[in-house]
Amino acid sequence: MKSLCTVAGPAGTIEIGPGRPLTIIAGPCALESRDLGLRIGEAVRDACAEMGFSYIFKASYDKANRTSVDSKRGPGLESGLRDLEAIRAELGVPVTTDIHEPAQAEAVAEVVDVLQIPAFLCRQTDLLVAASEAASARAKAVNIKKGQFLSPEEMRGPVRKCTAAGCSNLMLTERGTFFGYHRLVTDVIGLGDLMALDTEFDGGPALESTPPVCFDATHSAQLPGASKTTGGRRDRIPMLAAAAVACSVDAVFMECHPEPERALSDAATMLRLDAVPALLARLKAVREAIS
Repeated sequence: MKSLCTVAGPAGTIEIGPGRPLTIIAGPCALESRDLGLRIGEAVRDACAEMGFSYIFKASYDKANRTSVDSKRGPGLESGLRDLEAIRAELGVPVTTDIHEPAQAEAVAEVVDVLQIPAFLCRQTDLLVAASEAASARAKAVNIKKGQFLSPEEMRGPVRKCTAAGCSNLMLTERGTFFGYHRLVTDVIGLGDLMALDTEFDGGPALESTPPVCFDATHSAQLPGASKTTGGRRDRIPMLAAAAVACSVDAVFMECHPEPERALSDAATMLRLDAVPALLARLKAVREAIS
């Protein structure tokens, strides 16, 4: 049985899942400034509205897993949450950001609509429990990004930790799987398996229901750890996103920036902001073709 992820934004509720409009989760990787966040969010919001897609603004107040200790990480928790709250109110859209420590969950859940669990931390029980309890108490959602080191079936573990903590308003995000060094692979069969966790696999019993699945087209195009900063193939993001939509994912995650080369984080795999409308039109055409 497929479940829905419900996101109660400032302008109304978004339902993510089968039979619902495609949801786009997009924004800059790091929250560089409130003004830049508003500029990016407004452009993507309007492009999504034209295509009939739902939209959630994304930006990180802290990039705590950067390749180098010298890398810029973002404005920090307090300042970042103030900016996210302002962006949410001014644009009238839900917002999401990732959390890295259990102690951050309560403060973040007061502001954002979706608490995101980073891929590298998707097995951290205390973080999952804290996010789930904070989200459940405020009718918020939790998005768990699948670790690059996990099989789809192993994501049953994080889901069960969240539901045991009282949160079933969940979404799962696929972002590529490690293949040797400096390479991620998008496994379409695995994507299908992630979308079918309520089916019994050899890896263990099925879930009572499967959360909707988002595909992260940005981070799936990364070449992780290839140098002091993570590399990537921005040119392959449209291909990956279109393939995922053809597989009937419920949402697509993409990071974008007016000048990716000058971005504070993930410069190699952020889309140019002016390229987003054409990609969304392509995704709409793919979705209509398979419906």
